[in-house]
Amino acid sequence: MFVLGTAGHIDHGKSALVHALTGIDPDRLQEEKERGMTIDLGFAWMKLPSGQEVGIVDVPGHERFVKNMLAGVGGIDMALLVIAANEGVMPQTTEHLAILDLLGISLGIVVMTKKDLVEPEWLRLVSEDIERLIKPTIFSKAPIVPVSAVTGEGITELIATIDRMLAQAEPKKDIGRPRLPVDRIFTIAGAGTVVTGTLIDGSLSVGEEVEIVPAGIKSRLRGLQTHKARVDKAEPGSRVAANLVGVDIDQIHRGDVLTRPGWLAPTSMISVQLRLLPYLRRPLQHNLTVSFHTGAAESPAKVRLLENEKLQPGETTLAQVVLKQPVALVKGDRYIIRSPLETIGGGVVIEAHAERLRRFRSSIVERLKVQLEGGGESSLMAAFEAKQPLQFQELKTKSQLPEAEVKTIVESLLQQGSLTRIGEGEHALLYTAAGISRIADAAAGQLKDYHNKYPLRSGMPKVELGSRLKLGKNTNEIMQRLAAAGKLEDGGIVVRLPSHRVKLTVQQQVKIDAFLKSLVQNPYSPPGDQIPEPDILNLLIEQRKVVKVSEGIVFDATVYEGMVRQIKAHIKVKGEVTLAEVRDLFNTSRKYAQAFMEHLDEQRITRRLGDERVLYQG
Repeated sequence: MFVLGTAGHIDHGKSALVHALTGIDPDRLQEEKERGMTIDLGFAWMKLPSGQEVGIVDVPGHERFVKNMLAGVGGIDMALLVIAANEGVMPQTTEHLAILDLLGISLGIVVMTKKDLVEPEWLRLVSEDIERLIKPTIFSKAPIVPVSAVTGEGITELIATIDRMLAQAEPKKDIGRPRLPVDRIFTIAGAGTVVTGTLIDGSLSVGEEVEIVPAGIKSRLRGLQTHKARVDKAEPGSRVAANLVGVDIDQIHRGDVLTRPGWLAPTSMISVQLRLLPYLRRPLQHNLTVSFHTGAAESPAKVRLLENEKLQPGETTLAQVVLKQPVALVKGDRYIIRSPLETIGGGVVIEAHAERLRRFRSSIVERLKVQLEGGGESSLMAAFEAKQPLQFQELKTKSQLPEAEVKTIVESLLQQGSLTRIGEGEHALLYTAAGISRIADAAAGQLKDYHNKYPLRSGMPKVELGSRLKLGKNTNEIMQRLAAAGKLEDGGIVVRLPSHRVKLTVQQQVKIDAFLKSLVQNPYSPPGDQIPEPDILNLLIEQRKVVKVSEGIVFDATVYEGMVRQIKAHIKVKGEVTLAEVRDLFNTSRKYAQAFMEHLDEQRITRRLGDERVLYQG
């Protein structure tokens, strides 16, 4: 199913043409009928000789209602550019043609109306003017069909031309993510709120849950209509009226998007390709405030030029658009920007959810060009340049590719080694090979600084390095991968560079030897006055030469292990041990006995029961 849209100057006969084609008066507002001009969008439909049904959106031609025109023209497949033969090309003719060109609507017919009011020679002259007008645009090969809505002359030929051209058009794709940009909202007695729009990118079925974005309102489809006929399922490319459950009319606005829940997120900053119209009288300046239009949505916005300070008429550049009001759109959508008085330009969305980019950076410009011109794989990989790691859902949102396609590409890239997956399930993180390499380089830099600052420490606590690199709960897995790649050594609690070795000075070694000798000479009452500074003590603990049981009390490791064996043996024979028995067993003081036994409690070797200790039973 396809949708046609009219375009053209006010009073050039657009609504009369629609009536002649369909028998339906598209002017639905009483004010429109009284004034004889279309103010808002009108809708009609017809069946072509081939049996194909098409919807028609009739848009206003007056310059004051261009924003209403933009709300209807965004989702059309074919445009009928209407030019009255008795007046020829007029200001809104030029502006509407420019809008069609910017929106990339290549399928079109120029309909020269009011043929009955002019002589054949005048008709020929107007036709030549039209040919010159459309030559540099996307409409360059559009046929020109003269008609009269009054006499009916040329209408049959126009219908045949529409039918022939649509037969060659590519059918609307169903990629499983339906979007219905809302262009009308009204209520029906006994039914409730109804919204209308042109359905794209997927189908909708009666009874399914839907979401209104950007408001995030959830609802259910009570009913669907296409061309005033009830349907159970609406296909992409059709004009649809959707009856919503539990939604008030004031909760929805023109420009909202009806879709399936959970995938479409509103955005306030996008990266775009921008083309300025050639006939403008002045350049576009960086940070200019404009009116932004896409689908049926409109928002005030600022344009950030990424490559230059100003854009000359007719030039194309890369830019960012900062939206004052969030808009629901996806990568690849077309848009228009306007000043208060005229259309300025437009183009295509490259990143639907963009971070603020630095200007005049060649790497950023090249990345955006890859995303603009590349296929699915290059677009997906380019999404990692702005941020990584990405979870699958983030990647799907940023790439704006269908879920099935993203899954296929990701699995292929994982097998190739171009992507690395850290973690499992929906919260797994995806890194590019370059992203992992950057982590390795950052880790090496942090470890080098740490080793220089603390030369006597065997390594940096793994948790601390993970915190500095912002690795979160995936710290262990990433460290294991870096260790497997030889980028660092994993020492359990600590990590270090493979080249790192603790180097002691002569004075430090003398101090260590004296300290260890004192522990052997006083095995059960080790002196505390020779305990070295924390870094040296921790080194000895890591080397398993000593065991610190409390502040100021350190045992030789061999002595400590022997003491533990004796305590276990005593309890196995006696069933328990008291502090006094421990003191007597090692011929030591209560201070050392108590510190030793409290340490065994902490290590879950023993467990205190009143004044006795027993062996800890898991």
